[in-house]
Amino acid sequence: MNALIFGANGQDGYYLTELCKLKRIEPIGVSRSGEWMQGDVSCYDQVEHLIKEYRPTYLFHLAANSSTKHDALFENHETVSTGTLNILEAVKCHSPETRVFLTGSGVQFKNKGLPIKETDEFEANSPYSVARIQSVYAARYFRSLGMKVYVGYLFHHESPLRKPRHVSQMIAMAVKRIAKGSDESIELGDISVEKEWTFAGDMAKGIFTLVDQDKVFEAAIGSGVTYSIENWLEQCFGIIGKDWHDYIHLRQGFTPEYKRLVSNPGTINSLGWYPTVGLKDLAEIMVSNISLES
Repeated sequence: MNALIFGANGQDGYYLTELCKLKRIEPIGVSRSGEWMQGDVSCYDQVEHLIKEYRPTYLFHLAANSSTKHDALFENHETVSTGTLNILEAVKCHSPETRVFLTGSGVQFKNKGLPIKETDEFEANSPYSVARIQSVYAARYFRSLGMKVYVGYLFHHESPLRKPRHVSQMIAMAVKRIAKGSDESIELGDISVEKEWTFAGDMAKGIFTLVDQDKVFEAAIGSGVTYSIENWLEQCFGIIGKDWHDYIHLRQGFTPEYKRLVSNPGTINSLGWYPTVGLKDLAEIMVSNISLES
């Protein structure tokens, strides 16, 4: 068995690759950067060539720019929307037995602060959500042709592999520097924002739980438990015995994208998946495992 992983250079790609190895599934990573096989999911010829060559047991489409900003409009469209169509058409033509996983996101739903499940209403409120929504409808169309196409709506998850621009990683890296003597100040926006802080390694197991069965094809994958950014500050600074108030400067007039984003993971739970790493353990993983050179 093998698994073709588009977007292998991100945190999800890493943990899926490691999980494949544990399952004795050969991982074949594809990315535009990093040490993986070089490839661009937005190029049909490249995608078709890879699928014809490997005829994968599993295919994971993880590639994306996670930015919701308008200036990522065309990149999101090419990577998520066009990439999805390229994958599904090539699989249909050359490897119809492949189980295809497409990444969805909690931010593509209408968010009223209540738990979101996979059957809730979409909301096209950013170029990123537009691309994700289009990808879902493509999945449903190709599924109607008999293909096994899964969509996992991933809610916020973290790991030491997060890029520094993400608030979780920004805080964790600063905490480690402060532990070494730095007296820096961190500027943040609204620290009352609540979201999920699930470990990316747990999420990879949730993805496999979804694609390894034939009854459910779309599911919200998340912990269903939210914590505020302030809670994250308390956990991370608590590890080094410091008071976060001494290092945080709040930006006045900051308007967050949302106040609370939380999943209703009942469907994926019904398949037997639950996260195992809580907020405190996640903070310890990220503060202790971060490379300051990254």
